[in-house]
Amino acid sequence: MTRRNLILILAASTALSGLALTAARARDVPKVATGFVANVLCTETFVSGLDAARVFAETTSAMPGAGLISWALDYRVDRARRDVTVTLLGLGRSHAVYRGEGLGCYLDHGSAAIDIVLPLPEARPALLPEIAGPSIVLPQTAKLTAALDRAFAEPDKSTPRNTRAIVVLKDGRIIAERYAEGIGIDTPLLGFSATKSVISALAGILVHKGTLKLHEPVPIVAWRGAGDARGAITLDHLLRHTAGLALGSSLQASLASALEPVNGMKFMEPDMATYAESMPLASAPGETWNYHDGNTVILAHLIRQAAGGRAADMMRFARQELFEPLGMRHVTLEFDASGNADGSSQLLASARDWARFGQLYLNDGMAGGKRILPEGWVKYSATPTPSAWVGQGAGFWTNQGDSFGATYRTERGWPRDAFFAKGTIGQYVIVVPSERLVIVRLGRSPNWPPEADGVFDLVRDVVAATGAKGKLAAGN
Repeated sequence: MTRRNLILILAASTALSGLALTAARARDVPKVATGFVANVLCTETFVSGLDAARVFAETTSAMPGAGLISWALDYRVDRARRDVTVTLLGLGRSHAVYRGEGLGCYLDHGSAAIDIVLPLPEARPALLPEIAGPSIVLPQTAKLTAALDRAFAEPDKSTPRNTRAIVVLKDGRIIAERYAEGIGIDTPLLGFSATKSVISALAGILVHKGTLKLHEPVPIVAWRGAGDARGAITLDHLLRHTAGLALGSSLQASLASALEPVNGMKFMEPDMATYAESMPLASAPGETWNYHDGNTVILAHLIRQAAGGRAADMMRFARQELFEPLGMRHVTLEFDASGNADGSSQLLASARDWARFGQLYLNDGMAGGKRILPEGWVKYSATPTPSAWVGQGAGFWTNQGDSFGATYRTERGWPRDAFFAKGTIGQYVIVVPSERLVIVRLGRSPNWPPEADGVFDLVRDVVAATGAKGKLAAGN
């Protein structure tokens, strides 16, 4: 197939999704596609320690439309240099480089990347009580075993779930966990947009300290000009995706989404924060809900500035104020070439670490008697955002309110009070206060249909197996 025909296929497949294309944006598709693949391959090969062929196959199978081009993607993993190069029939070459422990990979766009030197983590005792011992916790009842059996099953080979890890906490202790082959209790796993919830927690810590204000304009230099309406954007707007910046949408993960400006930011720009902050408004701040990664990239930039201004400062702050108190020992946060944290999608943590993060929210922001998050922050996070039809709060998805998404999930067995961190193609950290449950599910599953990843069955099965009011269901 010629390059011209490939571009026509890409354009036609995207047009079928109802997107208006320009020639310039259509030409960006190969670069965005190869950038995404290069980043994931580099991250999961050199951080997670997974086989690159497995990562490529599972990731592309989960992305709608990717089958049209996966055959044309060529990737090369250089283990000596610790980098990955991906092309699409020779087009859109992307190069991802492993930066080091705790920092993962970044996309090399040709300019010099800043050097980030992290101090060694301090072996401070965790404030959060231990959730399990050193061995995998087998399901404690036959019903829990059946729940995990069903979650790891592959009922439809055309849409494989590729479940990688499940951890179930009840009252702060693991009562069941299971991992796919090659993955264990210490394997860092990519959360994709579940990362946004961690960034929101870091923002909450700064609010608790009084460094950032929730409902006051954020200190972005580019927005301080006289008459610049962006100067009204607050932390709350960024957390709720109501800032109004014209970056398109990050709501779907598919070939069609390669045309969204926000993905040009993520996979073509060496300085994501500067690019996002340069965008004009598409709507007045607070007026319209529009979920996109740019909001959280800017939020992460604000956290970096408040923590001291450097990427290393942000990581030190995150470790001292969040990861170490919770006992999250296997965390990697990736930064772009300019030192901006990709707070929208690029945090890795073990499944147990993700569970510890969920437990913080189940504990109303407390760990070992110490308040980590501001009083009322958890309630704020789960409070629905007006017009967010998928059911989103501030940094978390939520079943509260009457949104389409909340109604859809509760009709399928999710408790009404559940809220959760969610990453594309099958990542979940689900908090159910009424059941004292945290359920972590990580994998590589299609976003559509919604039942494809099996998480509806998983939540129903676990709630039924553990019973109401904090007791495991009796018998089988």
